Amino acid sequence: MLQKIYDWIDDRIDITPIWRDIADHEVPEHVNPAHHFSAFVYCFGGLTFFVVVIQILSGMFLTMYYVPDIENAWKSVYYLQTEVAHGQIVRGMHHWGASVVIVMLLLHTLRVFFQGAYKKPRELNWMVGVLIFFVMLGLGFTGYLLPWDNKAYFATQVGLEIAEQVPFIGEQLKTLLAGDATIVGAQTLTRFFAIHVFFLPGALFALLAVHFILIRRQGISGPL
Repeated sequence: MLQKIYDWIDDRIDITPIWRDIADHEVPEHVNPAHHFSAFVYCFGGLTFFVVVIQILSGMFLTMYYVPDIENAWKSVYYLQTEVAHGQIVRGMHHWGASVVIVMLLLHTLRVFFQGAYKKPRELNWMVGVLIFFVMLGLGFTGYLLPWDNKAYFATQVGLEIAEQVPFIGEQLKTLLAGDATIVGAQTLTRFFAIHVFFLPGALFALLAVHFILIRRQGISGPL
């Protein structure tokens, strides 16, 4: 059945050459764990992407129930955990995945750095990876407030005070994030939700696309 569907699509838009260009790509021997135990360090990037996919899918599920206003945010999270089938599991995956993805991204970055994979001709890909790191940190920071509980509220206040200390643009940055420079309130929650669900994911998708294109063109770096 699947073959018939594939053939039907391929007959109309000729996807086989595209698929072969993506899939028929030799992987260097030094990244094969069957040949070299140290090759496992090359899996950090793929594992990071796997966790990112889990975050995206679980986040899409959570937005079906989440209400981004100060009256109903916590109630919607509570309802999700107690009334929705498997809701607690999905929210737990998203909650812990937010920490796991940072750990995996750090390990991947350390592997690239200590093996010198950021050097010529991969400098641009290194810079793209650093931007991805900052985007993921931003996703973690903006997502922390969304449950709208005491810990999230006061942690966000601390985070906004840190943002305010950025030279030259600190006050403007805090106002941009909080909406109101004096208090964490309804505007802050709405802006954090918009940034977490729309702006940062859009930036992440664009950066990941560039990252994968560069990897595809330049290949996987070898050991020192």
